Amino acid sequence: MMMGNNAKGRAASVVAWSVLKQGEWELVVGATEAGLYFVGGNGVSLDDCRTRNPAAFAGSEWVRDDEPVAPYIREIAEYLEGRRHSFTVRHDLRGTPFQLAVWGALLAIPFGTSVSYSRIAEAIGKPSAVRAVGAAIGANPVLITVPCHRVIGKNGSLTGYRGGLAMKTKLLELEHEAVPAR
Repeated sequence: MMMGNNAKGRAASVVAWSVLKQGEWELVVGATEAGLYFVGGNGVSLDDCRTRNPAAFAGSEWVRDDEPVAPYIREIAEYLEGRRHSFTVRHDLRGTPFQLAVWGALLAIPFGTSVSYSRIAEAIGKPSAVRAVGAAIGANPVLITVPCHRVIGKNGSLTGYRGGLAMKTKLLELEHEAVPAR
């Protein structure tokens, strides 16, 4: 799974976008030529995504184009159907080096498991940066495939999620139902 580089110095991008509609799910999905760039919250329109995630939209031209986004939508749809436990799509992740490190640690969390914010801070070698880790996770532009929904409070409680706690709960339930009892 590939990740993009820091956005500094990059020219503006064209982001092809489409909407995945499947059962109770409706997700705005955006991709550049380099990979998956954005996955919005369930039921959140493109205009609302722009308002809620201005960094993902700054300097980018968004063009409705279903074809280049189709491979990303297919894998996300398979995941939502319980038929996919990992993703093969490339990502075009843009952020600070710290954010990229956090998002990379998220990609290492196995399907069907949850970890705490402090475990992510430890994984990136910054054990005292738990709050900064939380902020980086909150800035994750690619819900589901960069699985920030798998991060929970140290006491096991569900904490903030850009897609809302209802979406986080549904994703965790989907994964826990798909994992055989241990």
